[in-house]
Amino acid sequence: MWTIEAIFIGRLSAEAFAGVGMAIQIVVVFLTLLLTFVMGAGIIMNRHLGARDFWQANHIFGQAMIIGIIMAFLFGLIWYSGAIHLFRLIEEDGKVALARNAGVTYLRTLAFFAPLLVTNFVAVGIIRCVGDTRHSMMVNVLINGINLALCPTLVFGWFGLPRLEVQGAALAVGIAHSIGFFVTFYLLRRRKVSVFLSFRELASPRWESFKLLFNSGWPTTVEQLTWALGQLVVTGYTAKMGVVVLSTQTLFVRIQNVLSMIYMGFSLAAMSTMGRNLGAENSDLAFRMARTAHRVMAVFVVAMVALMIFFSQPLISVFTTDAEVKALGRMAIYFFAFAQIPKALNNVISGNLRGVGDLSWLMWLTIVFVVVFEIGLNWVSAFLFGWGLYGVWGVQSLDETIRFGLNYLRFAGGSWRREAA
Repeated sequence: MWTIEAIFIGRLSAEAFAGVGMAIQIVVVFLTLLLTFVMGAGIIMNRHLGARDFWQANHIFGQAMIIGIIMAFLFGLIWYSGAIHLFRLIEEDGKVALARNAGVTYLRTLAFFAPLLVTNFVAVGIIRCVGDTRHSMMVNVLINGINLALCPTLVFGWFGLPRLEVQGAALAVGIAHSIGFFVTFYLLRRRKVSVFLSFRELASPRWESFKLLFNSGWPTTVEQLTWALGQLVVTGYTAKMGVVVLSTQTLFVRIQNVLSMIYMGFSLAAMSTMGRNLGAENSDLAFRMARTAHRVMAVFVVAMVALMIFFSQPLISVFTTDAEVKALGRMAIYFFAFAQIPKALNNVISGNLRGVGDLSWLMWLTIVFVVVFEIGLNWVSAFLFGWGLYGVWGVQSLDETIRFGLNYLRFAGGSWRREAA
């Protein structure tokens, strides 16, 4: 959805592209806070579903949705009232006002849709985590389709409508997600998915269930929030290098978002099958499914890297018409592309570790590597050595490679199989 949007905003200006790109990263940081309850609910519910305890699974789902609804309204208030302060990372004379204004406009417009957007994010996230990926796919395809129709219409003022530019892009996102919310609500109430949304559960909050969700999910939230904040800091580094570098980084982040959805699909599938098989006390099948996921992901990511390098020029041209951004992008895409191999493999092995409940390991590993590599080493490469965008993606390649190796050794060690037995 945001990639489609980026293609159109890139036609407005490099400043609008950069400002909206940072706004989206801010939104991602906020949504990451919800992973405590999305991932916590998914982990607990997979075990209950594997054991055929559907009542308890639905109870956990209802309690998670209570928290999601409360957070949705809170996020909307923060996005609107705090947008100006959240954009002080962009620092460049002359063009700073254009980039900041674009980001603030986008975030404040999106704030009006936060109650439905964020609630839908929680609901679809949990549906996806419990392995019902066909329906979550249907909802998101619908959202993307609506956004594809609305975004250029509102951005450029087609069919007699006013030209709203960045505000139009945010309106398209909000309207598409609002429609997606009502579709998700229909699926949950009509028992079309693995879980059921009970109004009784929504009206009956239970502190014990909240504690269980928090204890199960907070390591994943800390892990993902640390990573998201680390990437926001890296974006701040690129902002200090200039609008061209920031715009090129935003371009790569948009491509990364698409690829990450695919990695996440494999990761969640690995987590879901692992949890259900362990719930059914079948650790051998869990291990075989994990091994298959690793092999499929390896073949896919190598093919994607080859395509990105071979079609680098048309790929970058889709997002921007700025000659300087295109020139830098064509040079730096080699570093970006090769970073995808360890990143993809690490996503799958992390999904396996989440499925077995090894969440604290993933949390602490991410904290250490974000501080040392993403924040520390990137600062050195950018401001001491002057490696610019090449250094950013070179450091990320090194980060993901080492973490993948450590996670693989952790999973292959098999302590989870002995505990399951």
